[in-house]
Amino acid sequence: MDPYIKKIIISGIAETLQMTFFASVFSYAVGLPLGVILYITEKGHLFENKIVNGIVGTVVNICRSLPFLILLVLLIPFTRFVVGSSIGTKASIVPLTIGAIPIVARMVESSLNEVSPGIIEAAKSMGASPLFIIIHFILPEAVPSLLLGGAINIATVLGYSAMAGVIGGGGLGAIALQYGYYRYEKKVLWVTVALLVIMVMVVQEAGVRLSKRTRKN
Repeated sequence: MDPYIKKIIISGIAETLQMTFFASVFSYAVGLPLGVILYITEKGHLFENKIVNGIVGTVVNICRSLPFLILLVLLIPFTRFVVGSSIGTKASIVPLTIGAIPIVARMVESSLNEVSPGIIEAAKSMGASPLFIIIHFILPEAVPSLLLGGAINIATVLGYSAMAGVIGGGGLGAIALQYGYYRYEKKVLWVTVALLVIMVMVVQEAGVRLSKRTRKN
């Protein structure tokens, strides 16, 4: 392969990892609290509130239902407002984050629902406050499932990052589009696809291993 192409692919890998890392961190910063709110406001839970649960759940469901490519286009004005541009690696982080937030919220809610009600009842019987129960009982018990969900979310963001190349985002997706599709360099296309598949597999395997390790401990 041409040295110039190799350099571009290496740069694409770095940009993809950058987008994935920051989008994953930012999406969890918002999605984790939303997931906790969805869980604790459910019927029969610590802060049961039908109105709050309904509003948050509806917003999350609407955002989840939007195809990511459409979301990319819809968020162009907002992305320009936030980072001053709608193209490039930095700009791609904005829609990647917003697209991942509802996924994180539902994954967190699902993970917390796996916690045994008996643990919560035991904590209540000891006089623990609802906030204490969430921080010291529910979240720690859900860690294995949260780690597995985190790996799935990162893999999802990786896939989304490839789509960002369609509207001028950076990373391997942009390289696959520019060289593999527009210039008919199929070798470059297959290399970028293989790299994305490998990255997703590594993330998922790491998540599974971490999840199993925390369950044993």
